[in-house]
Amino acid sequence: MDKNIVLIGFMGTGKSSVGLKLAEKLKMKFVDMDREIEKVTGMSVSQLFRKYGEIRFRSEERLMAQKLGQQSNLVIATGGGVVLEDENIQLLRENGIMICLEASPADILARVSRKKGSRPLLKRDIKIEDIENMLQAREHLYSCTTHRVNTSDKDLYTVVSDIQKIIKQLESK
Repeated sequence: MDKNIVLIGFMGTGKSSVGLKLAEKLKMKFVDMDREIEKVTGMSVSQLFRKYGEIRFRSEERLMAQKLGQQSNLVIATGGGVVLEDENIQLLRENGIMICLEASPADILARVSRKKGSRPLLKRDIKIEDIENMLQAREHLYSCTTHRVNTSDKDLYTVVSDIQKIIKQLESK
């Protein structure tokens, strides 16, 4: 495939897990933007946030979006906040099929609660209302794609299959 498949969505919707399995199925290279930023900076995302703040992280994220947007045949799992900067979406969309992964607030809470230490924008005592408020605040940003896949109550293989169907439909047009 010449285009990238770019997975966007809120934290905990399954972008990394789904992306890895999707890339395997499609015989494409998988790239997790946050892990790539960690390689470049030599710090975890949490360390980068603590030491330099969100502005520096978003700058690194923009540079990574620019780099990856120029490549092809990638499945890219973006960080949950990549949509906060319109430029990131434009860079990734140039050579990418954008797919938004969604999940219920309850599922997101359960998933991110297992990894709170690695989620710099989450406070320790996060509640479902906090997730609902963050989702509501970002909803208009996820509208940059018409392709959405809900990951709640679905296993990894079903979600990957749902995405493959979208890709087949787009390729047949």
